[in-house]
Amino acid sequence: MIEGAEATKAKAKAIDEYLSSLDDDKRHALERLRKVIKDISPKAEECISYQMPAFKIDGKVLLWFGAGPNHCAFYPGGIVERFKKELKGYKTSKGTVQFQPDKPIPAAVVRKMVKYRIAEVAGRKRVRRNRHGGRTS
Repeated sequence: MIEGAEATKAKAKAIDEYLSSLDDDKRHALERLRKVIKDISPKAEECISYQMPAFKIDGKVLLWFGAGPNHCAFYPGGIVERFKKELKGYKTSKGTVQFQPDKPIPAAVVRKMVKYRIAEVAGRKRVRRNRHGGRTS
């Protein structure tokens, strides 16, 4: 059974509600991350997706972020490998960067990753295939 802050996170309908359930250090770290994301993608819409804070553009989720029991995490999708050099010292996987609240991902790296994801999502929107395999605009 999920109790306390975990239950609040699981039921959160908005990012502020999710963040309010966290310990101060994690909340502050994720609020800083949220601000960097909002600054670089002001048209992105905030939402909760898969029970985590997320940003979406044109209905497509751009990225997620959240808190685990012992870390915070940024989920920009399968692009993390492209930024492996800049993320040295952080625990990473294909689509995740884990960090400690007192050692946030540098804002410059987050900006690059968000810009990359915006371009990736925009590119997918522009190049669509019709049901016969031809491109549409």
